Amino acid sequence: MDGIILVNKEKEYTSHDIVAILRKKLNISKVGHTGTLDPNATGILPILIGKGTKFSKYLINHDKIYEVELELGKKTDTADIEGKILEERHVDSDYISKNIKKVLDMFIGEQEQIPPMYSAIKVNGRKLYEYARSGQKIEIKPRKIEIYNIELIEQNKNIIKFIVSCSKGTYIRSLCEDIAEKLNNVGYMKNLKRLQVGNFNVKDSIKINDIDIKNINEHIITLENLLKDEPSIELSKRKIKLFFNGVQITVPNDDGIFKIYSEGKFIGTGIVKNKLLKRDIIL
Repeated sequence: MDGIILVNKEKEYTSHDIVAILRKKLNISKVGHTGTLDPNATGILPILIGKGTKFSKYLINHDKIYEVELELGKKTDTADIEGKILEERHVDSDYISKNIKKVLDMFIGEQEQIPPMYSAIKVNGRKLYEYARSGQKIEIKPRKIEIYNIELIEQNKNIIKFIVSCSKGTYIRSLCEDIAEKLNNVGYMKNLKRLQVGNFNVKDSIKINDIDIKNINEHIITLENLLKDEPSIELSKRKIKLFFNGVQITVPNDDGIFKIYSEGKFIGTGIVKNKLLKRDIIL
């Protein structure tokens, strides 16, 4: 059991819960995830199994697509539904209807975003939410992100639903607050569903309760298939021994990541730079 399982996370489960449940169900210790979803968030959560845990670096930088529900008129300390309400304002739904599309379009493109205080980003060795819980004030530096597209689904009075395609590191809670501010109001993220991570779509995922040891092989994406779009290099018996020992091998290939084969068997990945192939991940 080495590869990736696409789990459709339901509400109330944490990402850690999903990992712990799968460890027990599959009786395997090496299980990990590539990007936390909050307990109230739902949607696709790629889970790495066995030797698949070595391949996390190929997944953490993926772009993502979310379905978002923003509620205007309320501000919470966590910027989501779990937080304590700090402020309430009247919402002029006619004003929102006239301006929402224009405001959403303003966020498309590269920009700097300030992460929410209730997040796991570390500053001086401590997570931001630890500072927040202790009531400490601390400067949060903005991070560069990119919003590729925002599509309005519907607006019903003070509730706005939209789909956003964005780069890694984008905080949707912060985006919701920023959108609300541009609409001259306050708001928070009421619901969040992750629809896609890289090429992995929620339509291809499975709920945790539907996974068991008997059907697991039906749902595992192999590591070879994970890298199906990457080019490959076949190494002879002599060269594969050198490769295993960490010796760099001269190859005619251009720079990049390659699937490595020997005698037709997939054995891991290598990186080519300046016509030299070096070992990356060995299965």
